[in-house]
Amino acid sequence: EGKIHKCSKAYSGQYLETYEGHHMAVYAVKWNKFHPRVFLSCSADWTVKLWDHNIAHPIMSFDLGNAVGDVEWSPYSSTVFAAVTSDGKVHVFDLNENKHEPLCEQKVVKRAKLTHVAFNRESPVLLVGDDRGGVNSLKLSPNLR
Repeated sequence: EGKIHKCSKAYSGQYLETYEGHHMAVYAVKWNKFHPRVFLSCSADWTVKLWDHNIAHPIMSFDLGNAVGDVEWSPYSSTVFAAVTSDGKVHVFDLNENKHEPLCEQKVVKRAKLTHVAFNRESPVLLVGDDRGGVNSLKLSPNLR
């Protein structure tokens, strides 16, 4: 538990690489569309980790204080990503602005765990989903676009 395996599309007999960095279940892995070597992972261990697929350990780690249900890269910036946590918060990071703290942290729901996050491809809107089937739409402020 907590391992990420890189697989070959041509040969499924063994893993090409195993990335070890999480200590509990990994919920999502997302590639950066601007940098094909870079991906994010999120986990029940409260962390989001930034990886280079040529390195078996994480480049950076972000502790969000609760289980992280999903993570997503922004479609308009190579350094912006969002993550959602089990305490009902969405966290938006811009690594170009601050490599240690989120630019925005917003409580979205009170009695549900956030499980999914998605950026709108054309508008500055973020969708977040929870474990009760709810979906909330959030408009991003200009400094987060």
